[in-house]
Amino acid sequence: MGGKKKYDGYKAFDYLKPGFDYKVFDLVKHPRVEPYYVPLSRTEEERFQELVEKSTLIDLHEHPVLWPDDMRDVPELHGLGRHFTAYEALSTSHIDCVFDNLMDGMSYATSYSGWKWTDVIHDIGIRLSDIAHQGLVTHCRNVQDIKDAKENGKIAFVIALESATPIENELDRIDVLYGLGVRSMGICYSESNMLGGGMGEANKDSGLTDFGYDAVKRMNKLGLLIDVGHTNDRTAIETIGASDHPIYNSHSGPGAIAVGHTNGDEVLQAMAEKGGVLGVGGAGQGLRTEKHPIGSIESYMECVEYCIDLMGVDHVGCGPDTLYGAHQELYKVWFPRKKGNHDRESRAPRMNWPVPDGAVDPGYVKGLENPNEYVNIMRWMIKHGYGDGEIQKVVGLNAMGLLERVWV
Repeated sequence: MGGKKKYDGYKAFDYLKPGFDYKVFDLVKHPRVEPYYVPLSRTEEERFQELVEKSTLIDLHEHPVLWPDDMRDVPELHGLGRHFTAYEALSTSHIDCVFDNLMDGMSYATSYSGWKWTDVIHDIGIRLSDIAHQGLVTHCRNVQDIKDAKENGKIAFVIALESATPIENELDRIDVLYGLGVRSMGICYSESNMLGGGMGEANKDSGLTDFGYDAVKRMNKLGLLIDVGHTNDRTAIETIGASDHPIYNSHSGPGAIAVGHTNGDEVLQAMAEKGGVLGVGGAGQGLRTEKHPIGSIESYMECVEYCIDLMGVDHVGCGPDTLYGAHQELYKVWFPRKKGNHDRESRAPRMNWPVPDGAVDPGYVKGLENPNEYVNIMRWMIKHGYGDGEIQKVVGLNAMGLLERVWV
């Protein structure tokens, strides 16, 4: 089937009655903004069409649900624990496998802070219940599920948690999550937890805890992929060293040249040396560089090329961290919601490259605004002279190789 998908018209929760079984919200329409695709010549376009048909596209980090048209509705929607998978949009994305990282840092059913165990279990169950009633997306538990999805015109849906915070101090909860179908889990989110230090902390010197070490070993035994996407650099390096299997960072960039969600070269090199993969990320503002101070497909690919040079082409994948909604507007709702957060004097100020005179920031990452623009990575690499083998590695084969070594 290649990049073509079999879509039967199902919309999220079609088996229920809107307004009766659940509250209706005005959800974003796709496309939300004018789509942008890297322009190609006729010959390049033909090559792209052939390549997307024969390649397996694995997107290592997304939030592929329809968000409210007005992001101020997010807290109420998330408090009800029902997220609307964007089936129709995904059916035209060409993606064969998507790592859905849910949004459990915003699972507001029982708290302002998210990550509560019962809320996370509720979230997973509701999503899987909806998936069970449609035919486009298949719940992915192993590598064969990805191959079958590709062959049959479907999309393999990997349940991933960005943080192990919900397990608290209970190792057996890792087994529970695995049993429910979770196949990737982060050590921590930007805030530190029982396992290790988060990248958002003022003090970034904290490392993997003893409990975190035990959790890594349990994840190894289960065949659960370990993500250091939100840890500080020390915790990331110690996790790489502790793990018996290769690990990955599902969505980050090179701090040596970019601002945003990044890690240092030492982390990226250590991950590659252990056989791991970096899913180059981006999130709401994208990765910004001195050459490309406004997040876009151009700044993203500058970071991809840097990582290829640093880590080797066999260790670079893609996890753009996009969604179907106004990502930058989400932050204006999310961050102020937390209570009692004081500014510490030791916290380093956030850095941004100055926007040149005359340049316009559109308020989103042009070329990677939503999961459907994942194909721009392929298009950009075609336009810039990369070979088919190199392109296929970056958009999926490297991820597949990692999963074959880790998943059981």
